[in-house]
Amino acid sequence: MHSIIVVPTAADPSAQIRLAPGDTLHFGRSAPADHRRHLLLPHAGVSRSAGEITCVGTFWSLSNFSPSTTYVVENPEGAGEHIKVAPGRVEAPVPFEFARIVLPAGGDLLGLDVWAPRHEYVEFGAPDGPDGPDDAGGQGDRGGTPTVVAFPLDRTKRYFLVLTALCEPRLRGRPHAPLPTVEQVVTRLRPIWPEVNRAAVQWNIGYLAVKLRLRAAPDTAAADPDGPGIRLNGKKDALVSLALRFDLVREEHLAALAAPVTGRPRR
Repeated sequence: MHSIIVVPTAADPSAQIRLAPGDTLHFGRSAPADHRRHLLLPHAGVSRSAGEITCVGTFWSLSNFSPSTTYVVENPEGAGEHIKVAPGRVEAPVPFEFARIVLPAGGDLLGLDVWAPRHEYVEFGAPDGPDGPDDAGGQGDRGGTPTVVAFPLDRTKRYFLVLTALCEPRLRGRPHAPLPTVEQVVTRLRPIWPEVNRAAVQWNIGYLAVKLRLRAAPDTAAADPDGPGIRLNGKKDALVSLALRFDLVREEHLAALAAPVTGRPRR
């Protein structure tokens, strides 16, 4: 049996509403006439019938009954990841285990926190499941050729430390935080990389841009009308956007910023 938990963010955290599969929770400024289960949001900027949350197994859906207001569902753990539910949209599936519904209400932003059950995943290597080594650059499933890795990053290298430091502010729950400057990255990495300097950080940013195919390699850069490639700030923005969109850097990787570098990582 799976269930989801809804908590009004302005309420006592203990005021939880638990929904079992198939249950629906109506929310808005007034209760519906058909006596559906209801969450009262007594704000003049909230529609009388604002929407519904429906529990569907291990996920949930959101209906937006507002005729003019778009709702946003944020993933507080996803460094800016969100979905938009347009006015009138019904049963939009929400993929996040932990989510926050943001409702524009007059000059305020109201919120509802929603916890879904832990997501289920296929077991790689199981008799009836996919063969994990295929996607890990191994021998391929059932003796076939291995799948080419989309983003070949070595998380023991210093370029990954630079990428992690660039992503850190947004991974720590500030999805719209400005990206660190090169000087801030140098300061952040110095305790674990004593010889780091501005040139080394810039070199690794450029290396990442080539490795992740965001710009041409040096031997083909002459074809680029901007010369050696996009400006540094543009490269940082593109790298962080790509890394967070595809989970190349995740919250657990931040632990490396507090650990000494071992071995002989790349420059």
